[in-house]
Amino acid sequence: MFNKLSIKVIIFGFIFTFFSSFGQSFFLGIFNPSIRNELSITHGQFGSIYASATLLSSFILIWLGKKIDDINIFKFALLVALLLSFSCFFFSKISSITFLFIAILLMRFSGQGMMSHTATTTISRYFTRSRGKALSTGWFGLSTAEFILPVLMIYLLSIINWKIIWIYISILVLIFLPIISFYLIKNLNFDSREETSEKNENFKNIKNWTRLEVVKDYRFYIICMNMLAMPWIATGVFVYQSFILSSKGWGPYIIAQSFMVYSITSVITLFVAGFLIDKFTSRKLLIYMNLPLLLSAGVLFYFKNPVSSFFFLGLIGISNGLANVLGSSTWAEIYGVRHIGSIKALTTALMVFATAFGTALFGFLIDKGLSIENISIISGTYIFSSIILLILIKEKLNPIYQ
Repeated sequence: MFNKLSIKVIIFGFIFTFFSSFGQSFFLGIFNPSIRNELSITHGQFGSIYASATLLSSFILIWLGKKIDDINIFKFALLVALLLSFSCFFFSKISSITFLFIAILLMRFSGQGMMSHTATTTISRYFTRSRGKALSTGWFGLSTAEFILPVLMIYLLSIINWKIIWIYISILVLIFLPIISFYLIKNLNFDSREETSEKNENFKNIKNWTRLEVVKDYRFYIICMNMLAMPWIATGVFVYQSFILSSKGWGPYIIAQSFMVYSITSVITLFVAGFLIDKFTSRKLLIYMNLPLLLSAGVLFYFKNPVSSFFFLGLIGISNGLANVLGSSTWAEIYGVRHIGSIKALTTALMVFATAFGTALFGFLIDKGLSIENISIISGTYIFSSIILLILIKEKLNPIYQ
């Protein structure tokens, strides 16, 4: 099904999304207690620093992320890997609130932002007829990290100082990623493409929109409303899971155990979504992306039994699996791949911004005394509204052919 170069591109995407985990909320959150004890800061102070650093990283990503369209992919990946290695090393040197802000900024920008951006842009650009399956396989790297790293890090924290762990991570990134990038994508360039059959030739005739044209297209904003639901709501849930536990009266390990269901449903959905996208297109699947997320808000509102936690996170996992693949393939289908790096730099930055927004909004609502049921209503209303708007324009999501 895939030739040798195609397999190399997919492996590259898998590895880079795996290593993006070092800048993801689920991974950085593991070190939250250690950092707060080190600096003697509160949950609220850590959350404010985290959100503001994440927000700033999203603005930087809009500018620097588009450079992937102009620089050789291998050179770009090498620069991103070196930046991630430095960011990890800097994270090990946190000794003040100022250093904490800079460290989180670097990790969110280089890890969550640039690593995932490099992986998904490369795959989206190279693949055409198999883009869905390729993206789903690439995103499996992050799902693998979500399954393995939390348990591994908790074990390492019991025997090694947290700063030493980050030094080891920095060395691993510095040695491994440049070598693997050289082997996998050294000869990959902008003109590299998956071989297409005669019936797939129409992909070449899609109009390639510039980023300026995209931001003037009203469809972009409605699609973004749907794309950004998962980042801000899921991040709020992950960061404030202790609040959910106390509100529902669940045991301390319920959500941690439920993350296994989240991981499993994410992985299953990733692979199923890849095949469905290649068969039906991303545009047709987009409407269904957030339906499980909407149901999860309903579960959180109506049920208090601890078992409901497994359904709650399992449904989020389904939407997460769909969102990871659709978040890259949809833009390529509608707007072409010539400027996909520039477009995805913007959408990835918006995703990073959404995670900061979710952290801040959930914290604000909790401080204002709203219950988790109230917050689930607010989240559900947003999801429902964005789906309705998408349904209204579903017949206008086709690409423009030249």
